[in-house]
Amino acid sequence: MGQEHGEVAEAGERVAGARPGTLSRRSLIGGAGATAAGTALAMTFGSGVADAAPAVKPNTAASAGGGATVTPPALKSVPHRSRLVDYEIFELAALLRAGKVSSVELTRAYLDRIKKLNGPFETYANNGLYNAFVRIDEAGALAAAKAADQRLAAARRGHAQVPLLCGIPMGIKDSVGIKGLTAQDGSPAFAGNVALQDATVVGRLREAGVVLLGSTICSAFSGSITGTFAGNAWNIDHVPGGSSQGSGVAPVARLAAACIGEETGGSIIMPSAANGATGIKPSLGTVSIAGLMPLSPGYDVLGPISRSARDSALILATILGRDPVNDPQTLSAPDPFPQIPLSPRSGRTPLRGLRIGIPQTDWMNVGGTIKTGVSPQSTYGAGHVAAFNRLVGQLKSLGAQVVEFPGLDMTDPAQNPYFASSDVLATVDGSPVSPSAAVVNANRYEVRYAAAVADFCASGTPSDDSVALLTSQYGRRAPGESAASFASADRFNGGISGAVRYEGEQRRRKLIANYTKALHDHGVDFMLVMSIGDVVGLRSGGTGFPVFRAYYQVPNALGWPMVSFPAGYVQGMAASAQFWGPRFAEADITQAMIDYQAHFPEYHNAAPADPTVPPATVRPKSRALTAAQEEGPSNDPILGEAQVRKALR
Repeated sequence: MGQEHGEVAEAGERVAGARPGTLSRRSLIGGAGATAAGTALAMTFGSGVADAAPAVKPNTAASAGGGATVTPPALKSVPHRSRLVDYEIFELAALLRAGKVSSVELTRAYLDRIKKLNGPFETYANNGLYNAFVRIDEAGALAAAKAADQRLAAARRGHAQVPLLCGIPMGIKDSVGIKGLTAQDGSPAFAGNVALQDATVVGRLREAGVVLLGSTICSAFSGSITGTFAGNAWNIDHVPGGSSQGSGVAPVARLAAACIGEETGGSIIMPSAANGATGIKPSLGTVSIAGLMPLSPGYDVLGPISRSARDSALILATILGRDPVNDPQTLSAPDPFPQIPLSPRSGRTPLRGLRIGIPQTDWMNVGGTIKTGVSPQSTYGAGHVAAFNRLVGQLKSLGAQVVEFPGLDMTDPAQNPYFASSDVLATVDGSPVSPSAAVVNANRYEVRYAAAVADFCASGTPSDDSVALLTSQYGRRAPGESAASFASADRFNGGISGAVRYEGEQRRRKLIANYTKALHDHGVDFMLVMSIGDVVGLRSGGTGFPVFRAYYQVPNALGWPMVSFPAGYVQGMAASAQFWGPRFAEADITQAMIDYQAHFPEYHNAAPADPTVPPATVRPKSRALTAAQEEGPSNDPILGEAQVRKALR
């Protein structure tokens, strides 16, 4: 089931040795029903921790989840911070091991802030405050913190060493299974969908001693990349980015040390960028997605969002690794995986030898229209241009060569036969099949995307209104039919032939090859972009993202990794930049981000002022069950492609 590293491993990949057109069906991943149905989760751990530079010495202390071992920084090197919740995870690890703070104390500090600043739970609308957590498990979190303290105390007595994440409080996106809690994917329609087991990622974090605070709110059905349920960490009146809204807000607002987000087409990067968090969207296959309520298998990935690059790197190193029983996509990753760096390189020019490219055909969407034929930077707001130019100078000062290069024009069908082509590969049940639909919808059939939700609806758990909404969201209305149904969705998804799916996959691989060549032709190691090019808008009555990358879903289509980090602040809101490049280049782009933050720490260390707490927080009504999802650009590849075509007209 493994593949060459340059190829994308789809859910339900071709059986080894099979001819084109002979595909396995529904045999590999639990998919949409994995949370509800309780997929068996193999707790196999990654080997993603690099031999560390001087700040984190190898082979001396706690494992971070597999592979090499690392220690936290020396206690004397931990800076004084005014609040316990302001310390980075690496610094907290030092304090916990020295007994200067307990996990229970730390967990209570975060829980106290959640109680004060989060606002009412289970609210799929503006709840008046951050609304980063849709629900918490206070009793479970405190019990886990107490257990972590016992492990830490034993380690201080010279017994078994403990992972660096032991005792660290984190949040998990609402689409990811936490045993015993509901997973609702941003909608009250999924109330009662209780996880029978931990998702693989959650199990790995739990094994490392992480304290699970609860579920962070996400866009309805993980749809919108702008989001309105949560309030931005810097100003709750502004959009938080989506779909991993709460996971982007919570670390920066100091409601959690870090969170897990999920991305299909922008859902880790956009909330990281909007809130000034530091996020890592891994390559497809780096991290298991077993136990995730999927949007598009073959695109979906899970990754960390925190305040610093090295903290997110530590989390990634803990959760990555093969999961062959539950997610065969992980078999496509290198084994052993390139070790994830956890500390900055020494010297004044740690980026010497790197060639970072700024793609000039990375078109931006400005006010709903895609601006082609002009430099992307020319479309940025004035403050973002200044922040971007300053960042370029900073990267050069660290030794990098930063150059403009053409990149790949995604509007050209010759270069992009996957998205830009108007070809119809087939007609199934009265509906046309585009090259991307041939892949996305066939993959959805493999994981019982519609059928699993149909089973949930038939269980008697959801209300009639919930069933109607879920049928509208996950079902399909075929030409000539009066209403959507799950059966219609299954007919279309399952009716895509092996030959048509294979053609779609080949076009996707052609796009990957063309993009790879665009980098190689100009000697570019990885790229620098701004996914959001101006100050994010208000949650109501405005445009969420006035300027954003038109093809924000391309890294997911390619299966490539991307990182986001703050590079300044404009009008009191974060201005963030992103590195992204070839598949399984996590170590390279993460190392560059760690090096940057070591020399310019003022951006990721900045803390927003707490919002003013209303005299009496009144719980607003949840979003009506007739609204399928929030407005704004979609995280769904099929809907996102349609939105791009509309914006190009």
